[in-house]
Amino acid sequence: MESIFHEKQEGSLCAQHCLNNLLQGEYFTPVDLSSIAHQLDEEERMRMAEGGIASVEYRTFLQQPSGNLDDSGFFSIQVISNALGVWGLELILFNSREYQTLMINPIDEKAFICNYKEHWFTIRKLGKQWFNLNSLLTGPELISDTYLALFLVHALALGTQT
Repeated sequence: MESIFHEKQEGSLCAQHCLNNLLQGEYFTPVDLSSIAHQLDEEERMRMAEGGIASVEYRTFLQQPSGNLDDSGFFSIQVISNALGVWGLELILFNSREYQTLMINPIDEKAFICNYKEHWFTIRKLGKQWFNLNSLLTGPELISDTYLALFLVHALALGTQT
């Protein structure tokens, strides 16, 4: 197997590192993700304006900070989902009804994007093996199918987004 791409943590850009580790290359920059976030903000603003630009809800919305990015470099799940859409990939929440009704065996998946305490990271199958590609690690960490299953059960118990 070729070498595994592993982008290490820089600042608070874990969403960027998560996506690049998932895609196995330097595909997204902070500017790319900021652009997606601003586009989402504008779409939300336009939807809120449909209720009337003089409404209390609209004025309150305008005073709120963006829910898609913050000054530290944290990006929302919507930004990640839209970034994946650029590649024709779809994000399905592990604990969603949709995922459960598909009756998918997690071991048969290709990757998981996880969020724990405001930190995004990727767990990805490369070849026949799973790797934790968390940008806070010094390098890729090999994990077994059993550990993956236990991790996902534990993540759900903690309310972690996967």
